[in-house]
Amino acid sequence: MEQNNQQPSMPTKYDPQSIEQGRYEWWVQGKFFEAQPESGKDPYTIVIPPPNVTGKLHLGHAWDTTLQDILIRMKRMQGYDALWLPGMDHAGIATQAKVEGKLREEGKSRYDLGREKFVEETWKWKEEYAGHIRKQWSKLGLGLDYSRERFTLDDGLSEAVRTVFVKLYEKGLIYRGEYIINWDPKTKTALSDIEVIYKDVQGAFYHMRYPLADGTGSIEIATTRPETMLGDTAVAVHPEDERYKHLIGKTVTLPIVGREIPIVADDYVDMEFGSGAVKITPAHDPNDFEIGNRHNLERVLVMNEDGTMNGRAGKYEGMDRFECRKAIVKDLQDMGVLFEIEEHPHSVGHSERSGAVVEPYLSTQWFVKMQPLADEAIELQKGEGKVNFVPERFEKTYLNWMENIRDWCISRQLWWGHRIPAWYHNETGEVHVGMEAPADPENWHQDEDVLDTWFSSALWPFSTMGWPDEDNEEFKRYYPTDVLVTGYDIIFFWVSRMIFQGIEFTGKRPFEDVLIHGLVRAEDGRKMSKSLGNGVDPMDVIDQYGADSLRYFLATGSSPGQDLRFSNEKVEAVWNFANKIWNASRFALMNMDGMTFDEIDLGGKKSAADAWILTRLNETIETVTKLADKYEFGEVGRALYNFIWDDFCDWYIEMAKLPLYGEDEAAKKTTRSILAYVLDNTMRLLHPFMPFLTEEIWQNLPHEGESITVAKWPVADPSLSDEGRADDMKHLMDAIKAVRNIRAEVNTPMSKKVALIIRTHDEATQAALDGNRDYLERFCNPEKLEIGRDLEAPGKSMSAVITGAELFMPLEGLINIDEELARLQKELGKWQGELKRVEGKLSNERFISKAPANVVDEERAKQKDYQEKYDAVQKRIAELKEL
Repeated sequence: MEQNNQQPSMPTKYDPQSIEQGRYEWWVQGKFFEAQPESGKDPYTIVIPPPNVTGKLHLGHAWDTTLQDILIRMKRMQGYDALWLPGMDHAGIATQAKVEGKLREEGKSRYDLGREKFVEETWKWKEEYAGHIRKQWSKLGLGLDYSRERFTLDDGLSEAVRTVFVKLYEKGLIYRGEYIINWDPKTKTALSDIEVIYKDVQGAFYHMRYPLADGTGSIEIATTRPETMLGDTAVAVHPEDERYKHLIGKTVTLPIVGREIPIVADDYVDMEFGSGAVKITPAHDPNDFEIGNRHNLERVLVMNEDGTMNGRAGKYEGMDRFECRKAIVKDLQDMGVLFEIEEHPHSVGHSERSGAVVEPYLSTQWFVKMQPLADEAIELQKGEGKVNFVPERFEKTYLNWMENIRDWCISRQLWWGHRIPAWYHNETGEVHVGMEAPADPENWHQDEDVLDTWFSSALWPFSTMGWPDEDNEEFKRYYPTDVLVTGYDIIFFWVSRMIFQGIEFTGKRPFEDVLIHGLVRAEDGRKMSKSLGNGVDPMDVIDQYGADSLRYFLATGSSPGQDLRFSNEKVEAVWNFANKIWNASRFALMNMDGMTFDEIDLGGKKSAADAWILTRLNETIETVTKLADKYEFGEVGRALYNFIWDDFCDWYIEMAKLPLYGEDEAAKKTTRSILAYVLDNTMRLLHPFMPFLTEEIWQNLPHEGESITVAKWPVADPSLSDEGRADDMKHLMDAIKAVRNIRAEVNTPMSKKVALIIRTHDEATQAALDGNRDYLERFCNPEKLEIGRDLEAPGKSMSAVITGAELFMPLEGLINIDEELARLQKELGKWQGELKRVEGKLSNERFISKAPANVVDEERAKQKDYQEKYDAVQKRIAELKEL
C-alpha cells in the first residue's frame, strides 16, 4: 500500500487545465477503471448508452455520462467490482447519410462505389469518429473500462443479432409481408413508427365529387393528399348510413384515370365525419390497406421510392409528389370535380433523421410481431423483479406504449448495418433464414436490406457480455446490469426494446433501475438546436472552466426526470466553489507540517470546533450516501456545498487558526490531524462529482493507496460524533453571526472594538459560551465581554435573540445616532425617487399596452424591490428614533 509521507506544494492558483492535464491517461494506464472479476467483490454494472458514430458528443451526452460516472466511481469506492462498459452505435440511417453527404461533396454516390467499397468507407468514418468520441470521454474524465469496449457491428454483437433474428423467426415472431409502412423518400428507407416526428403544418381538405358510373349522380369525398387519388380502388361508406345504402355495390368513375371503382360498405367509416364517404387507397394509407384487405381490393402504388410519381400515375409520371399535387388540383378544378379547398392545419409525419415528409407506402418489409413480447414485458412489471423507473411516473409512460404496441418494421433499405440473415432461392423463391448462408450459396441471394439500428441496440445489455454464449463467465457475472441512465426522449426507442428483448432471450430484466433525466435546454428554456444557434459544445465549457465545474453543474442542476437549463453563470459559480476548495486545501496543507498518514491522530483533546466539524462530517457522509443511493444528486450537491463552503471553509478553517497559530503543540497536532482527516473524507465524497480536483488534492494530502479512484468510500464513525459539543459550537456560531449582523446593520466594521453583553437563559448555554470565550473574543472583537445568567440589559443598545441567550451591544461607541439617521434619511430619499420613477412608468397606459410583457414584468419587479427597501429603511429610522 503506497503511503504519502510529505505534502508536495500545491500551486497558488487553481488552474483546472493544469491539474487535468495527463491525469486521465494516468488513471487508464493504472487500470483503475478496469473491472476485477477475480476479486470476489460483488459486481455492479452499467453499460453506456452507446453514442452514434456520427459526430461530436453534445451536452446531453455529457450529462448522461456524468451521472453514470458518479455512480460507477462511488460503487467502486464502496467496494464493488464496478464495470462500466463503453461502446458506440453504428447508427445506420444517420451514419450512412453522413458518409453519402461526404461522397456528394466529392461528386460521387454510393452506387459509384458499390456496396462493398461503400461499407469500407463507412468503417473508415467510424474509426475516425470513434477516436473523437474517446477523446471527449477522456476530457470529461469518464471511468470506462476500455478493455471491454464494444461496437454494435463487431463480430460478437453481429452473432447475437443473427441469433435473435433466427430465434424470433422460428417462433413466428418475425415475418415478412407487404404492408403500409412509414417511408422516407429522401433516404429511401422504411422507418419504424417512433422514428417519425409529427409536426403541425398548414394543409387543406380537398373536397371532390366522384361521378357514379351509371350517370345518376355523384358521391362527395375529401382528402388531404389528392395525388394519391390516382391509386384509389374504392369509395367506402358505413353500412348503416341511410344516405348511401342504395349506392353500395355500385361503381364510380375515378376522375382523370377513368377507372371504375366500387362503392363498398365498411364499419371503419365514421358517418359523422365530413360527407360520410371516403376514398380508399390501399397502397398509400394504413387504414385503407386494412379496408382493402377486407374487400379484396387491388393495391395500386403510384409513387416511386424517391417520392416521385411512377408509371401508374399516367401523365404525372416523374413529377415530385408535391408538384403532382398542385397539377392534379388544377386539373380537377378545371374538370369541375374539385369544388372546395378548405384550409386545415394538421399533423404531418416527418423523418426523425432526414426531416423529409414521411410517405405511408406499400412495401415488402420484415416485421416483429410485438404483442407476445409486449405482454411478457407488461407482466414483468407486476412482480418484484420489475424494472424500477426513477422517477416512478415514467413507468406509466413506458406501460402505455407497451399496452398500445404495433408491430415493428425492422428492415431498412440501407447498406450500413446488420444484413438481414435471410436468403432467397434464385429459381423457386424459397426463403432460408439462418445463422449462415445455405450450403449451396451459388443458388441463393441474400436479402439486400439491413436491420433497424434499434434491433441491435435492444440487445446491448447482454450482447456486450458475450451472449449468446450463456456459459460465458462475463455474462453470468455482470448481467443483469444494475442501472441504465438515459433521457426520457428514448424510453420508446430503446428502453422498452431492451426490456422485452432481455426478458425474451435471458429470462431476466436487463437492468434493475432506469434513471431518467430530461433534456438540456438553453438558459431561456428553449430546446437547443442548430437552427436557433443556441447549442453549447461541452468541450468548449471544459476549456473555459474545467471538466469538474461542468460535471458538478450537470449532476446537481436538476432533480431526476426534469429538464436542465444550461447557464454559463452557474458553471462559473461552480468554478468559484472549486477555487474555494483549492484555497482551503492549500491552507490546510501549508499547516500540516509534513504530517504522514500514520501520524494522523484523532485521539487528542478536541475543541468545540473540532467536535462539531467531525460530527458534521459524519452527518454529511450519511446524508450524501443515502441521497446518492436514491439518485438525488441535486440534493447531494447541496449537502456537499453546505458542508464544504459553510462549515469547513468559512467556520472550521477560521477557528482552526487559533490552535495552529498558538503555542499549544498538542492542540496543533490534533487540529492538523482533523484537517487531514476531514479533507481526506471530503475529497472522497466529492470525488465522483469532481474527479480531477479531488485526485490532485488527495495526492497532496497524507494518504494511503495509489489513487482516490480506488480509495474506500467514507463511512460515518460514531465514535467521532459528539452531539453535545456540536451543540455548543452551534451556540457559538449563532452568537458570532448575531454580532456580525448587528455590526452590518449599523455599519460598524469588525475592526472596531465594541462592548458585548450576553445574558444566558440556562446553564448549558452559559457553559457553552463561557467555555469558549476565546472564540467569541477572536470573532466578535469585543472591547469587553460579559456572559452571565442575571446580567442587566444596557439602556440604549442593539440586541439579538439566539437559542438560550440574548445579546446586547451598547450603542455608545457603536454608532453615532444623529449621523446614522442623516445617512438613512438620504437613503430613504433615494428609494423614494426610484419608486416615484417606476410608479410613473407603470401608471402610463401607453407604456403598459405597448411595451413587451417581459419589460413590464421587470418594472413591476423593480417596484416591489424598491418598496421593500424603502420600508426597511423607514422601519430602521423609526427604531433609532425610539432609542
